[in-house]
Amino acid sequence: MQQPRAPLPDERSSLPIRSQLMTLSQTGWFLLVTLVPSCLVAWVSTSMIRRRAAGWGLVDHPAARKVHLTTTPLGGGLGVWLGVVSPFAVGTLLLWLVGYENPWIPAFVRPHLSGLSHQLGGLWTLLGAGTILMLLGLFDDLKGIRWQFRILVQIVVATTCVIWQDWRLTLFLEWQPATWFLSVLWIVGLVNSFNMLDNMDGLSGGVATIAASMLAAVLLLNPDPSTHQPQMFVAGLLLVLAGGLLGFLWHNRPPARIFMGDAGSYFVGFCIATSTLLATFTSYRGSTPHAVLAPLCVLAVPIYDMVTVIWIRLRQGQSPFQADKNHFSHRLVELGFTPSQAVLTIYLTTACCGLAALLLHRVDGVGALLVALLVVCVLAIIALIESTARRRLRQ
Repeated sequence: MQQPRAPLPDERSSLPIRSQLMTLSQTGWFLLVTLVPSCLVAWVSTSMIRRRAAGWGLVDHPAARKVHLTTTPLGGGLGVWLGVVSPFAVGTLLLWLVGYENPWIPAFVRPHLSGLSHQLGGLWTLLGAGTILMLLGLFDDLKGIRWQFRILVQIVVATTCVIWQDWRLTLFLEWQPATWFLSVLWIVGLVNSFNMLDNMDGLSGGVATIAASMLAAVLLLNPDPSTHQPQMFVAGLLLVLAGGLLGFLWHNRPPARIFMGDAGSYFVGFCIATSTLLATFTSYRGSTPHAVLAPLCVLAVPIYDMVTVIWIRLRQGQSPFQADKNHFSHRLVELGFTPSQAVLTIYLTTACCGLAALLLHRVDGVGALLVALLVVCVLAIIALIESTARRRLRQ
């Protein structure tokens, strides 16, 4: 949600006048290169971690506030992290060794490699910051950390990225401190929303996969207003993340053989949050300024879960950071859903809101208002059904 960047020096002469989208064949190759390596690495590494987690002390025991009934390994987040970082490490090494003009590199990719090399510093800053949060979550999985310290570290990491890298929401606001504050709030909020959502088999990882894929689709189908090119860098990052999550979900599908843990939810939430800051969804003078709402539509479900859980806890006089069984998924189970049905319902709700985001670039202001109202109505219907059922259960 940044301002459109100026074209790099080597892009100016070749900048197309009209927006260009990838062909079907190019899209297929792009999906293959981004999704498959990360998926395979995450699948293999998660399998290895699952077998060794107990020896490392990475296990989650059943408790009153938890759904699972047997001791289950933690550490799936390590697999996701390896699935994301390893392909980028290999790709960076190859870019340095091979260069940009080798004939084996697909022709449609070559024009983007020079720009990609300029983005490597930012990419590894993002992955480094995400690694810090992954390690924070991993230590919390192992030993347990007070929520105040976790939030403090998240704020420090988010603030450093926002100010040092200038990764921030603009939202057409001119006052920079306001955009800094909102950007830090956005990152910390999404990190914790995916952490809160990790309460049933396949839930947080599945929702994150849908969200990352939908955001990538928005960026590939709607070119950057300044370069008129598909936003392959951020879309590629999101698809690599989606691939890593798919590899992990093979082991996390019901009945889960391993959990993501805080290590995974912190890393995933941070990557998705910062990706939305790096992307350009609209321009100040564009015909679709309302497209800036696309990330909010895609991520409506994690945000809805976090906001409603905090509201319920505060209303009950509890700490907003006290774990319980008041989450969206738990409330659906109270209605009579099985855990698998509850997870599938949340998947479909996430997909519905994500599809609404794809429409924002294709409608005018009135159409955008209708799309936003559609998302609000979907969540409002769910909230109404939930609240009615909960009142009946308490009677």
